[in-house]
Amino acid sequence: MFGVLFGGPSPEHDISILTGLQALHELEGAGHAPVGIYWTKTGSFFSVASDVEAEAFLDGVPKGSSELALHQGDEGGFYASGGRLGRGRHLALDAIVLATHGGPGEDGTLQGALDLAGVDYTGPTLAGAALGMDKWMFASLVERAGLPTLPRALLRSETTSLPFEGPYILKPRFGGSSIGIDVVSDLLTAKARLGSNPHLGNGCVVEPYRHDLTDLQIALRTYPSLDLSAIERPLRPSGGAEILNYRDKYVGGEGMVSAPRELPARLRADQRDEIIRYATTIAALAAVRGVARIDFLASDAELYVNEINTIPGSLAKHLFVDPPLAFATLLRDLLSEARERPAHRYGAAGADGVVLRAAGSIAAKLA
Repeated sequence: MFGVLFGGPSPEHDISILTGLQALHELEGAGHAPVGIYWTKTGSFFSVASDVEAEAFLDGVPKGSSELALHQGDEGGFYASGGRLGRGRHLALDAIVLATHGGPGEDGTLQGALDLAGVDYTGPTLAGAALGMDKWMFASLVERAGLPTLPRALLRSETTSLPFEGPYILKPRFGGSSIGIDVVSDLLTAKARLGSNPHLGNGCVVEPYRHDLTDLQIALRTYPSLDLSAIERPLRPSGGAEILNYRDKYVGGEGMVSAPRELPARLRADQRDEIIRYATTIAALAAVRGVARIDFLASDAELYVNEINTIPGSLAKHLFVDPPLAFATLLRDLLSEARERPAHRYGAAGADGVVLRAAGSIAAKLA
């Protein structure tokens, strides 16, 4: 039995629901009888019907849902409520599809909890998730590997200068690819945004804003072997929009599936080859697992690695068009990887008591 986990205390809660419901309905249609696990904005878990629709979540937990608890340890996993006196019924899940965008669902927090509970899941490991969510560290890793990326700096209230000229684009250091992004003309305005933009509260990465660069993106999956999608050029809406924002990407019938784009993007052969080479390098560099999307910025003469999305919207299913990959096949392979290549299993090998026997008294160590 499989589960699909979605939602969570994140600004991307709503789009996570849409991704989760797509996966849930696809698995149901393939005859797998999956369990929907809704993670509320306040951090609780509920099982929901596999045929539930998005509008059922407008007022919170859908009617008819049952609360779940996540237990750690040898008998860890998700349990249906057993009342005040009972431990509850264990949900014997073979693996869980993670459709959790942003926040604790994509920064390693949820992954660590599932590792401790012994639950197999799709997508990034704890380390891969944490690295992918940290725009500063990911860019530093890319730069260290010799891949092209725009200069970046951390912006703080005490910052007095930046190593590049404006205008600037401000991004939450620990956030998704669209929410909370600002474009400003000067340092004074940038610093003012630190207090007025709540998404920058945990850190702000600043880059030069280049209006001449456009977005390109490619998805990859790591099972049964490394496989890259077609390259997409999302099209910014007319009217002089500065960036491809959250609404452009996700507000539509099927999110990015219905967004304006070139797919496959019309590119020179050498630029396409560079994107494939950089993406292949990043797959190993950033410990990619499952399916991820890598975003680039490009002009006719330049190409820069921008960032990575380790649990992309709709699980990037719309990008695998050359050759076509059925969503059911993508999900099947993700779940096979989750079971055959678990993200992590903790163990105490090496803790054999030798140090404790030789330790002496704690009082002596405190003296």
